[in-house]
Amino acid sequence: MAKAIKFISFILLLSIVISCRTNNSSTVYLQKVLKNLEKIESASYSAQIEHWQPGDTLLAGIYCILCKEFNNPADTTIGASFLNYYCDTPTKLDFAYDGKIRALIYHNEKRIVVDDFSVSRWQLPFRTIQPPFFNYTKNIIQYALTTNDSIVVDLQEFDEYYYFKLVINEDKQVEFFGKAHYMPENPYVWETTSIYELWISKSNNLTYKVRREQSHDISVETISNVELNKLSIADFNIYEHFPADYEVRQYGVRGERKESDLVGKKAPVWILNDKDEQSVSLSDFRGKVLLLQFTGIGCGPCLASIPFLKEIKDKYSEDKFELIAIETWVRKSHSLQNYSNRNELNFMLLSGTDEVIKDYQTGGAAPVFFIIDREQIIRKIINGYGEEITGKDIIESLNELL
Repeated sequence: MAKAIKFISFILLLSIVISCRTNNSSTVYLQKVLKNLEKIESASYSAQIEHWQPGDTLLAGIYCILCKEFNNPADTTIGASFLNYYCDTPTKLDFAYDGKIRALIYHNEKRIVVDDFSVSRWQLPFRTIQPPFFNYTKNIIQYALTTNDSIVVDLQEFDEYYYFKLVINEDKQVEFFGKAHYMPENPYVWETTSIYELWISKSNNLTYKVRREQSHDISVETISNVELNKLSIADFNIYEHFPADYEVRQYGVRGERKESDLVGKKAPVWILNDKDEQSVSLSDFRGKVLLLQFTGIGCGPCLASIPFLKEIKDKYSEDKFELIAIETWVRKSHSLQNYSNRNELNFMLLSGTDEVIKDYQTGGAAPVFFIIDREQIIRKIINGYGEEITGKDIIESLNELL
């Protein structure tokens, strides 16, 4: 959405209502909805989840899950336990969280990684787990009714539903992992405004749709086939839902992800499409030193690496060197075009495939850098991106080959 449109919309809303806390009828209704949400002890439903890149009018992706959600007051972090299954395979577990552990399921490897949060990759005072729908929307409304933050809200009535919009005007982005949390400062975030929209059915005064908009991602979740309070958390045992023939391993244990054996071997061949849907082959770059990055749209470290990558693309001669990024998270051409244009990329961005992810053994992780010599032998693999350390390692390795 263009900034001008946002500004005009903001002024129009401002002229109608500044905050639901100053509009008694809106407050009373939202309190009613909150009480209804607080009565939900369990729920099962289908959820369709759509997401976009900011500035892109076309969907970047859409998927469906079956969720079993439980209110869990014993969990003081999220406040809920839940199981997610695939819509097309209702018995196939996708993700699970019971308040003590989360389970990451890798069906291709018949492996489950159990994370009890004792090993932390990020020093954050909260768990970055996407809560289930009713827990999520309940906390959004509760925040809107009680916060002292700078917010603008709007509640509009339609024939069959109410539409609720919350705009948070703070200097940090606000995310809901259970209750509201202020995200750490990120120099690669363009704007800090967080926008949440809810659709509330008049038939039961419960939420059925939520839209979240931030500078790096826009998503919409819509639920259907809802059944309430027919499940009991007393019967919830996360381990009973694990496939019997899967290996279960503790998160952070050495050997969880096997070391790549690709160093010193020929780079696996590929033919991929660029953002304009033109075919590009690894063989096109024979005779050049190649820096190959496996990246992901929406990946923070990948975004952080862009200024460095643009710099080294200009640093080395095109006759001797090429830089290519392979997008593995969002593979639609319009998403690649939008991402490339927004970040003014001066290097090639290709759409990845499951096959190239498997061949290069990245497991979908991003960013991963492969340094490939003129004979297309992989000389080094670097996982992750740290501005000083990673950049130095890459430049030193390239200088040895050029």
